[in-house]
Amino acid sequence: IKTGNLQHDGRSNTFGMRPEQSAAVEKTAAFFRSNDNGEEDTVPHFLWNAKMRFGKTFASYQLALTMGWKKVLVLTFKPAVQSAWEEDLLTHNDFEEWQFIKKDGLSYDDANKSKPFVCFASFQDFLGRNNVGGIKLKNEWVHAIHWDCVIFDEYHYGAWRENAKELFEAEDKQEMKAQEGDGIDFFDEEILPITTSHYLYLSGTPFRAIESGEFIEEQIFNWTYSDEQKAKQEWKGDDNPYTALPRMVLMTYQLPDSIREVALEGEFDEF
Repeated sequence: IKTGNLQHDGRSNTFGMRPEQSAAVEKTAAFFRSNDNGEEDTVPHFLWNAKMRFGKTFASYQLALTMGWKKVLVLTFKPAVQSAWEEDLLTHNDFEEWQFIKKDGLSYDDANKSKPFVCFASFQDFLGRNNVGGIKLKNEWVHAIHWDCVIFDEYHYGAWRENAKELFEAEDKQEMKAQEGDGIDFFDEEILPITTSHYLYLSGTPFRAIESGEFIEEQIFNWTYSDEQKAKQEWKGDDNPYTALPRMVLMTYQLPDSIREVALEGEFDEF
């Protein structure tokens, strides 16, 4: 509590994946393998559109094992999720050799490069500029590595599909601006692209990305509250992993025409 760091006395977790987590890993791995052509301009990307408490962190690590990845970069607009990423990696037996690199923790210089590692950081820390407009000196190594996978956690935060994403794909240096997110004011043109072989996007509400057609059906794994309730009801045998889930009732509400007319005839179409 004093230091703010998690203390891990040992790896006590041995649980396996739930069926939907296994399905996500299998579908994603199959897509990545079928689209790995080695060309930098066509790096495959995949989206997990999964409800809260799906276990996206744990499943992402299992995907890394399945794919044989050794260098994984996790970027997020929400630094508060760091504890979940760290705890899952350092307390489960499946990830015994893995190291967790973070700000104010294990550094890249101190990490054992012969063993696999996950680096966790916020966009504002790794992609923000320093006082004189360049890459932060302590983060230059991030731009020098060719990552096995870059994972964008909490993808729905920030309207950055046309902004930050281009930073990773653009061949030429260019000035970027992104006003969304915690502390991201702009991207300087001197910031170098981060290179990777795969992109994995995680979100519970990626509606904008789906609506825009950024991902086609083959690039999306969906797991909704309805899917989970169905799995709970249809489970056969003992040890139902969904037993603890509460009963959920989903309802819609039909707005009266009189209210719709007020909204539709206003200055803005609120619907």
